[in-house]
Amino acid sequence: MTQTGNKTFDELTRYIRVRSEPGDKFVEFDFAIGYPELFVELVLPREAFAIFCKHNKVVHMDSDMIRKIDEDMVKWRFGEHGKRY
Repeated sequence: MTQTGNKTFDELTRYIRVRSEPGDKFVEFDFAIGYPELFVELVLPREAFAIFCKHNKVVHMDSDMIRKIDEDMVKWRFGEHGKRY
């Protein structure tokens, strides 16, 4: 098992951020392990998404986490924290 800090890889929190609309056929979402700011973008059918979430015991990112991640992304893209050109 790989160690990250004091936790093994299997113990790291799995985060999701749903980006699609509730009625969409497919669920578009960001998935991160251990570090919410390092994520991959995934798409699954609704039923598969539910299974994925249960299997990974995911934590939905809260609005504060999402805001911080979005601000950091703007910083990396445009050079200033929270400012778009």
